[in-house]
Amino acid sequence: MSARIWLDRLVTWSPVLLLGALAGLTYWLNTQVRLAAPPFDGSGRHDPDIFVENFRAVNLDEDGRVRQALVANRAEHFPDDDTTLFDAPAITFTDPGKPRLDVTSDQATVTGNRESVYFQGHVKAIREASAAENEKPEGPITVTSEFLHVFPNEDRIVTDRAVTIADPRGTINAIGLELDNKARTAKFGSHVTGQIQPQTISQ
Repeated sequence: MSARIWLDRLVTWSPVLLLGALAGLTYWLNTQVRLAAPPFDGSGRHDPDIFVENFRAVNLDEDGRVRQALVANRAEHFPDDDTTLFDAPAITFTDPGKPRLDVTSDQATVTGNRESVYFQGHVKAIREASAAENEKPEGPITVTSEFLHVFPNEDRIVTDRAVTIADPRGTINAIGLELDNKARTAKFGSHVTGQIQPQTISQ
């Protein structure tokens, strides 16, 4: 008798048990899918999480003097690779005792560690004439290209693209350039052409 009652109750509750089992199975599958699939929070896409219009930033040395300054029409930060994209950027290096260096372009990307800046589109870098004591003035030097890789901490500019470098003595065109602002040296890559007038020495 008890077995009959148990069987009747099982048949009566079977739809409920089935629905419960389906609900449990659905929850389990949903959990597994969520664990296996990437989160739907945008972190897997290259989308900005913040932007700033009319961006301004400066980097000061230990004495409070401006070492680097960066301005741009707009700045966008991307959380997936921690990069920042700038529209119409202009960066200035003003180390004490060294020629001022200005770089402008259509766009620039700064890495998360702030050790590299990639300028793209109508890139122009201008190094002021040297005015150090006991040295003959040099420059100004102007570098133009469609791409420049700037190392702010090293004051270096590198590109593997077509580049033009000009100073009062003439103009040189080349594919590839490494300009060291600290050492005041320039190394060209290939296809070097142009004219440079000999530097005259005043008596």
